[in-house]
Amino acid sequence: MIQGGDFLNGDGTGRLSIYGAKFDDESFALKHTGPGLLSMANSGPNTNGCQFFITTTACDWLDSKHVVFGRVYDGMPTVRKVEHISVGAGSRPLFACVISECGEL
Repeated sequence: MIQGGDFLNGDGTGRLSIYGAKFDDESFALKHTGPGLLSMANSGPNTNGCQFFITTTACDWLDSKHVVFGRVYDGMPTVRKVEHISVGAGSRPLFACVISECGEL
């Protein structure tokens, strides 16, 4: 999986959202069935913030623990490139990985 969204600390510990420091889980109806799914990263029940991850394979052990909220519609080749960036200690990328000029919703 590829994790992102910690714009506070940049190390996976930051948590903030438009709802405050954290917000409740919404629905576990969608499952982590394959690559390209967007899901909220959290530290336990009802602790969603700004962090998310993109699955690179099925991750059924995450079902009912993390809320799937979308999927990569266009750009799986980019996801695959990011997936194969060399990592070091703690699975942190050895080089900066920045996605820019990606459009907006």
